[in-house]
Amino acid sequence: MTDNAAKFIGNIPENYDQGLGPHIFIDYAKDLARRAARLNPALVLELAAGTGIVSRELRNALSPQCDLMVSDLNPPMLEVAKQKFNKDENVNFKQINAMEIDFPDNHFDVIICQFGTMFFPDKPASYAEARRVLKPGGTYIFNTWGSMAQNPFSQIAHKVSGQFFPEDSSPQFYKVPFSYGDAHEVMDDMRRGGFETVTHQVIDIDKPVSDFGLFAKGLVLGNPLIDEIRSLENVDETDVIKALESKLGTAFPDGTMPLKALIFEGRKD
Repeated sequence: MTDNAAKFIGNIPENYDQGLGPHIFIDYAKDLARRAARLNPALVLELAAGTGIVSRELRNALSPQCDLMVSDLNPPMLEVAKQKFNKDENVNFKQINAMEIDFPDNHFDVIICQFGTMFFPDKPASYAEARRVLKPGGTYIFNTWGSMAQNPFSQIAHKVSGQFFPEDSSPQFYKVPFSYGDAHEVMDDMRRGGFETVTHQVIDIDKPVSDFGLFAKGLVLGNPLIDEIRSLENVDETDVIKALESKLGTAFPDGTMPLKALIFEGRKD
């Protein structure tokens, strides 16, 4: 996993869940859960589950008899996820590096991953590993963001935060999640990882933003960008949040912003 993927620690998980979850993640989470449920699997693995936004939707959508394994590289993220479930629900949690999945070959019916593959350092190798633990006929379903231009909130977050950095440097985090939105590149990587049957779909959403302040807080404090900001001298993170809240409100005066993501499915033939 990349260094950025390993830095969702400290207070980041809570801010990620509360500030970003309801604004950019929940709708795509519901979509992935519906796709998984249609396959009627008996055993599902979720990779890079984060704070359990998709996990909760999966458990809602899947058959109660389906075993759900929720995993992430970072235990602090999983601790937040665990709080979303009752003890009697059929869900288990495990720390897993998606590049080295600690399960035997031919084990899962379905694997799910929401906005995680962009962080995997060797994409084809990650797909090969997912394919290895899928049963024959199993399916890997995941999504990636479109480009920053197609998700303007990310451009705004990158530009506004960058104004607080010296001229010879700029924050790097937002360049990663929005760098893997070329469908042909992704499907080529999937095929290199061994998937023969691969498909994709583009999903556009016009998303109402209920609270620009909460969203701005999530965009600053809910990812490793905050570590970059805290490394600066004489920069108050509150000022960054306020500047971003103002810019978002100006950019989306009707309270609605466009989102674009790509959904991929790979079948183990």
